[in-house]
Amino acid sequence: MDLNDAADTLYALPPAEFTAARDALAKEVKAAGNATLAREIGKLRRPTVVAWAVNQLARQNPPELTELLTLGEDLRQAWQDQDARTLTALSARRTALTARVARLVADLASSSGHRLTTLTEVEQTLDAAVVDAEAATQVRQATLTTALAYSGFAPAPVTRSPPKTAPPARKIDLEAQRERRAHELAEAAAQAEREALESEAIHADWARELAQSIQERDRRAGKVTALETKLAELEAKLTDARAKHATATKRADAAQRDESRARRTAESARARAIAAATKTSRDT
Repeated sequence: MDLNDAADTLYALPPAEFTAARDALAKEVKAAGNATLAREIGKLRRPTVVAWAVNQLARQNPPELTELLTLGEDLRQAWQDQDARTLTALSARRTALTARVARLVADLASSSGHRLTTLTEVEQTLDAAVVDAEAATQVRQATLTTALAYSGFAPAPVTRSPPKTAPPARKIDLEAQRERRAHELAEAAAQAEREALESEAIHADWARELAQSIQERDRRAGKVTALETKLAELEAKLTDARAKHATATKRADAAQRDESRARRTAESARARAIAAATKTSRDT
């Protein structure tokens, strides 16, 4: 095992497991008699969640990432050639492709239980890999420890040997003008990219808010419908109860009247019986 093998093994692990695994591996290597390698392993830094997520995507090596890194090579070559037309065309592809790869990184992190709250650092890392060859190599190796960033749009120019004879002043001026023009076009393309991304983000926010509003409206409409149905059921039950109460009241009144009549009839019959008994007693 060498340091590259150790790094490849450790950076494949989730960030939460990195430190313990690194220390255990360093201890194992030291016990095996390689103290120098153990010290180098112990210096490996735990990756941030963003760096880890980009590393995992690089390990999977999807065609979108390969396409983006290849586009970066073409973009750097176009800059060296001061090819403004190619720069503009590649920049347009770069915007969409960077967004797609960033979304792949976010989806991969989410599927592993690590939700990225923002894609800014992911996109900055991918931008760095596009415009800087060294950054692209770091991404391919899948051993990033932190998100990358690139301060300028264009890669550093290649140093060329000075001409044996100084060119005429007019030629120097034209070359300087072409270089300035290419730089201006590149900056304009970069600004257009940023504005397009901002516009897409705003539109996405609006669409999300609209969808949430529609869902909330539908949810409230559903609750209103349910309440109206319940109210209708209660009103029907109340009407039925009132009808039953009225019927029961009528029956109770009729029963009371029947009872009164029966009582009066009984009392009348009793009175007649007493009168008859009294008369019979006097006659005797």
